[in-house]
Amino acid sequence: MSDATPPRRGIAVWLDARFRSPAAIYGLIVFAAFITISSDHADDAWDILDTSAWTLVVFFLAHVFAHTLTDHGERGLLQASRHAVRHATGMLYAAIPAAAVLVVCGIRGTSVDDAYAATVWATTLVLAVLGYVAYWRRGAHPLVRVLGAIGTAALGLFIVLLEYVVH
Repeated sequence: MSDATPPRRGIAVWLDARFRSPAAIYGLIVFAAFITISSDHADDAWDILDTSAWTLVVFFLAHVFAHTLTDHGERGLLQASRHAVRHATGMLYAAIPAAAVLVVCGIRGTSVDDAYAATVWATTLVLAVLGYVAYWRRGAHPLVRVLGAIGTAALGLFIVLLEYVVH
């Protein structure tokens, strides 16, 4: 960490725990893929949100189940379940920006195509911010931070498109 990088405190630690975990980044990518897939068959933004949110909840439960199953022999069932929920909750937090965009689009009566485009931009922005912060924490030059943000967003969207093509 560079001397120019301030220590993490308060809200930064809270945000890290919810949005910078592997589960959160996985949740962000998966939720974006669900939105992409469901937008093909949706009637409106609410339909996209409904289908994508419930699908994410199922993936969240599968993630919790997998962690609980692998940990309960060492921690006990209750402690393993609590740990699994804490670990996987980032998947749900990561969906908040795109879900908020879909709510706004639903309230405004935005077309499915425009609602989908708005969620892609929201997801791109979140991925770019995550990439920028990662390079900032490494003390990278500002240009490298921007390039890292662009690369992170592009790679994330590429993975979303791969999931879409596979499904």
